[in-house]
Amino acid sequence: MMISTKGRYALRVMLDLADHNTGAYIPLKDIARRQGISVKYLENILASLSRADLVDATRGKGGGYRLCRDPQDYAAGEILRLAEGSLASVSCLRGEQKGCEKAGHCRALPLWEGLDRVVDEYLDSVSLADLQNAQEE
Repeated sequence: MMISTKGRYALRVMLDLADHNTGAYIPLKDIARRQGISVKYLENILASLSRADLVDATRGKGGGYRLCRDPQDYAAGEILRLAEGSLASVSCLRGEQKGCEKAGHCRALPLWEGLDRVVDEYLDSVSLADLQNAQEE
């Protein structure tokens, strides 16, 4: 599995919002400047995060983005799955192949299912707060 730039940036944006979590809205340009990511690219990522109710957004003067929940209540897996669409290790587990003809007798399928289960459990066990605390240590 390879996490795309979009997935990595989504996690970085959420961490930036967690680091500056005062309840106030944070302007997009401030996030872009701190993270070294273009405003245009971040607009797309933050629009997805907003539609999924991971962040709250407001326009106009004093507008920007803020977390909807406490950093402890966001799992890295939730953010990455939203940005990536799927974290499945092989295409047959992503649903890209509607009913692989070998699925009924694929001896490797349990391996891929187990790998995905371990990855999902790990990513869902790490919160934004955990990542913030790890950075501080």
